[in-house]
Amino acid sequence: MIFTDFVFYALAAILLFAGIRVITTRNPVHAALFLVLAFFTAAGIWLLLEAEFLAITLVLVYVGAVMVLFLFVVMMLDINIDKLREGFWDYLPMAGTIGLLMAVEMVMVLGGKYFGATIALSHPDDYSNTAELGRVLYTDYLLPFELASVVLLVAIVAAIVLTLRDRKESKSMNVADQVKVRRQDRVRMVSMSAVVETPPATEESKQP
Repeated sequence: MIFTDFVFYALAAILLFAGIRVITTRNPVHAALFLVLAFFTAAGIWLLLEAEFLAITLVLVYVGAVMVLFLFVVMMLDINIDKLREGFWDYLPMAGTIGLLMAVEMVMVLGGKYFGATIALSHPDDYSNTAELGRVLYTDYLLPFELASVVLLVAIVAAIVLTLRDRKESKSMNVADQVKVRRQDRVRMVSMSAVVETPPATEESKQP
């Protein structure tokens, strides 16, 4: 084993610990901070795989923007932790089954005899992992990339709809009613007579 193997196993252990603490800690602020630790550790693993662009993107986007927003929202909201934790262990069988399946899949992909992946770490001097990532995304995986963007767009719209549908003070509009609107429903023509303003009387006009 070389030094990078020890670094990988150390980062993997920290990442696993942080992920477990995200779902087991009772304080939502602590959970968000453990998620920040998980993101930093995952960025370190990306660096070991020579994917510097993904590592920097993970730190800048998720740690620098998304998690700051999460912490701001969690600290501003009045969250009832006891009510939030109700029924947590009821999901343990399903979560354990899904986690076991994911672990089996990772073992098959990375350690199996017929599923082993060979990673070439030697690249030419002019190699750019950013350009290679863009080439792979927009050539080999163009359709899954577009489908993922559509799914994310639907998720954003659904989150907005689910958040605002039960609030009485929220202002909403019906698109079908807007399309069927007519001019006479919005504009009313009013006929008014012209009004001529008389100039104010001066001292000279008051004299006989």
